[in-house]
Amino acid sequence: MKIGIVCPYSWDVPGGVQFHIRDLAEHLIGLGHEVSVLAPADDDTPLPPYVVSAGRAVPVSYNGSVARLSFGFLSAARVRRWLHDGVFDVVHIHEPTSPSLGLLTCWAAQGPIVATFHTSNPRSRAMIAAYPILQPALEKISARIAVSEYARRTLVEHLGGDAVVIPNGVDVGFFASAEPKAEWQGETLGFIGRIDEPRKGLPVLMKALPRILTERPGARLLVAGRGDEEEAVASLPREMRSRVEFLGMVSDEDKARLLRSVDVYVAPNTGGESFGIILVEAMSAGAPVLAADLDAFAQVLDQGAAGELFANEDADALAEAAIRLLGDPARRAELSARGSAHVRRFDWSTVGADVLAVYETVTDGAAAVDTDEKTGGLRARLGL
Repeated sequence: MKIGIVCPYSWDVPGGVQFHIRDLAEHLIGLGHEVSVLAPADDDTPLPPYVVSAGRAVPVSYNGSVARLSFGFLSAARVRRWLHDGVFDVVHIHEPTSPSLGLLTCWAAQGPIVATFHTSNPRSRAMIAAYPILQPALEKISARIAVSEYARRTLVEHLGGDAVVIPNGVDVGFFASAEPKAEWQGETLGFIGRIDEPRKGLPVLMKALPRILTERPGARLLVAGRGDEEEAVASLPREMRSRVEFLGMVSDEDKARLLRSVDVYVAPNTGGESFGIILVEAMSAGAPVLAADLDAFAQVLDQGAAGELFANEDADALAEAAIRLLGDPARRAELSARGSAHVRRFDWSTVGADVLAVYETVTDGAAAVDTDEKTGGLRARLGL
């Protein structure tokens, strides 16, 4: 099968959606399918052979964060060229309502289109106002996927219709087989995420840390991610700052080794999460997970059976749970075993088969994807 996948966010700024698309593409290629991914990327960004650049992205506030998106005439032209050259059996668009390549592709493509919705948001006036613009594009989608029940709920409330729930996938074996790193072991808490993005929750963890480090004098925190490290520890007493180690951006291999090494992985995210891929990766590595009780996180953690939950944005609750887990090896071992068993449902062997089943449903007897260039539809929508 010839499959085109559209990534809305810049390929050179790592994030959960980009990782999901990368892993899906590589899983499908491994099964023998021909896959091309269209994504925003700076000109000097090294790209895998299956990724086609749609040009430079610009920062846009989106879903409580700053996303790098690509939109406009140049991007539209590259979308049309990619569709024309690809002759895809199916096009799989991620986040089709974001002001980026997904929406442009929806406008441009004719033929089998699958869309995945990753976002979990409350109903907003902006989405209500945008619906008349989005509706013609959304009506062209042949099948909809939501990565969680909460993403599905957002889709239903904002746009109507429904979707099949297929979670994000993880190569469970990759994380399970990683070698722990000795210097990252020994009463360690782990955090992975953008340091300067408030909704990732590092400030909540920093607020809890003095109590944790006082109660557990041998404990320390390992932080992987980009951002201002000095600002991140500014609220800590000076004598405790040395017990926070910043690792910067880490490779996939080192991320897996980090998750295999820590005593507890902490996910203090404060909102805007529709799934929680890092929780799945942590469970795959056997790390006991302590996470904020966001609806999406609770679902991933089997309502607390596969990982412990604390009250969202409650630093005292986080500290209390972390202290208890650090002092209870038996409970950590129990969470590790439960997480490792629970996470198998998120392995690509299962998730990939479900995605392919959706592709096969929409392509059965259908012609290849084409563009609407002959009608001038995309140019009209862009006001060109």
